[in-house]
Amino acid sequence: MTVISEHTHEADSIRPHRPDSAGVRVVPLGPSFGAEVYDVDLGRLDDDQVAALRTALVTHKVLFLPGQDIDDRAQIDFGRRLGELTVGHPVHDSGDVPDEVYSLDSQDNGFADVWHTDVTFVHRPPAVSVLRAVVLPPRGGDTSWADSQLAYESLTPGLRALIDPLTAVHDGSREFGYYLAQKRKGRGNLWDGEVFTDLVPVEHPVVRVHPESGRKGLFVNPGFTSHIAGVSEHESRGILDILYAHLTKPEHTVRHRWQPGDVAIWDNRATSHYANRDYGDQRRVMHRITLRGDVPVGPVTASSPASAGQGSDPMGRPGRSV
Repeated sequence: MTVISEHTHEADSIRPHRPDSAGVRVVPLGPSFGAEVYDVDLGRLDDDQVAALRTALVTHKVLFLPGQDIDDRAQIDFGRRLGELTVGHPVHDSGDVPDEVYSLDSQDNGFADVWHTDVTFVHRPPAVSVLRAVVLPPRGGDTSWADSQLAYESLTPGLRALIDPLTAVHDGSREFGYYLAQKRKGRGNLWDGEVFTDLVPVEHPVVRVHPESGRKGLFVNPGFTSHIAGVSEHESRGILDILYAHLTKPEHTVRHRWQPGDVAIWDNRATSHYANRDYGDQRRVMHRITLRGDVPVGPVTASSPASAGQGSDPMGRPGRSV
């Protein structure tokens, strides 16, 4: 079921939801994907509210928080309450913003109009992303998210068995290779202890086991996945086309219509997203921060004896053995 999230008092009254013990009110947008969160101020959270947001994030995968009056510094401080922050981006220079912020400015080619999962071209892709609306066009600029876990679970058993042991190559040069070489003169940012001077492709499992919930989800995306390893080019293209079409079916997605003061938080381990580029020459500026993630683990690796007990939780809890 595709749901368009737009904050209105009428919509809130239709879907009432009692606050939890931390006073956080979570209004689900669907059975398990997407939720609006009320009665919280991201600049004034207590520990119980932070814990409630973490729990809601794993359950609903993307959270929308309206009416947040925060700036870059407050956004960064909130991110540090959730987990360990990365720099804004491995190679992109966002200019006059804090190092932790990735500024997507439409006047500086800051578009995201392809389905993608953030920064999967590194060994440890971000666990969580937090996006804040800074400048919005008068119309357009919605963002959609896809639930990769629901998409995996709704595949046929035969197709799930086929893709469970596969790995795929993720290549950041498809999007940022020219930028790194020409705009940054071959020297990017310090990410996870490494200064990026080259975008070397990495392999991740096609199916990822979530380190907290243990659920399986698709972990390929058109933005950064170049091919599936160990199969022919035609087989790779065929499998990926099937998975992409299935992942982005309307019943697997939620779409958010941005309003001033909106903040979105999503689980990068369980979603992909797409920003509509339908606002002409109007300006759209979004500021994103990301939390440090772990090395993606697939069903085959997760079930092997060598992997028992491995894995870490970037939000501060022990990794789940699956």
